[in-house]
Amino acid sequence: MSVTTERQDPGPAAAGVRRSGGPPGTCRPAPGTPGRGRLTGAAPYLLLLPALVATVLLLGWPLVKDGLLSFQNLNMRQLIQHLTEWNGVDNYRETLTSEDFWRVTLRSVIFTAVNVVLIMLLGTLVGLLLARLGSKMRLLLSVGLVLAWAMPPIAGTTVFQWLFAARFGVVNWVLDALGRHSMANYNWTGSQFSTFFIITVLIVWQSIPFVAINLYAATTTIPGELYEAAALDGAGTWKSFTSVTFPFLKPFLLATTFLEVIWVFKAFTQVFAINEGGPDRLTETLPVYAFIEGVGNQHYGMGAAISLLTIAVLLALTSYYLRIVLRQEEDEL
Repeated sequence: MSVTTERQDPGPAAAGVRRSGGPPGTCRPAPGTPGRGRLTGAAPYLLLLPALVATVLLLGWPLVKDGLLSFQNLNMRQLIQHLTEWNGVDNYRETLTSEDFWRVTLRSVIFTAVNVVLIMLLGTLVGLLLARLGSKMRLLLSVGLVLAWAMPPIAGTTVFQWLFAARFGVVNWVLDALGRHSMANYNWTGSQFSTFFIITVLIVWQSIPFVAINLYAATTTIPGELYEAAALDGAGTWKSFTSVTFPFLKPFLLATTFLEVIWVFKAFTQVFAINEGGPDRLTETLPVYAFIEGVGNQHYGMGAAISLLTIAVLLALTSYYLRIVLRQEEDEL
């Protein structure tokens, strides 16, 4: 005896709420009715809204004010009397036709390139060392890196000023003890090269932890089976690095280099605090040059123009670097 059960038509209402292709029991709102889909579409924008508002208020509005200021003749007299004297593009014309600006720009680019190369090279080596160390030594080295990274820039600069002091500095004392008696009272901030040497050591020391720790984190994502396969193929340490480690770390290295270019190029605290751009303004980079021309010489409109030109130079450098990165990615594809 067989019992035949008739299947009832669910009707338009039930058909409208059943999700097509989904498992039984799952449903979605009928078209034209408000539901979770519309709320989900707006949620990302609502979450981004506070960050966008903060960015506009903290970065966008000061940039607009700086742009307006760059078209004004503003010194101490206009500032006290609350006068607004528009001078058009005179500040930009005077800056772009100045040999000092282009000399400082070239110096800033070279300074950035040297620092970024040293940071990436040494940071990569320390990161690979972290991956090779045991757990206890890795923890000890990581704590030291974090402490160096967490030190405020002005505090680290003050420490380096003490280390390289002419009369009572530790560096001169050590060099004198090693037989370099001519370095007993050497003035490290007395020449362009030695001053830049201190600044470079300081910036590299402060930047290595960021590269090393992040690179070590990237190495933990590399599957161990790849190293085992490379070892079975007879690959040595260098071959294993070039065929396994480097391809995995390449995206990280490219992104980190991009960030370091921005960070080093806009470095102000270290350069200014060591010797205020001296001696004879020979160690000024573009951020320090803008500050001295604007605040130091009380040509605030000129300083604003140099600041915006500094941003333009940085954008040009980063866009050129991004073009190289994108071209390499296209070639690999």
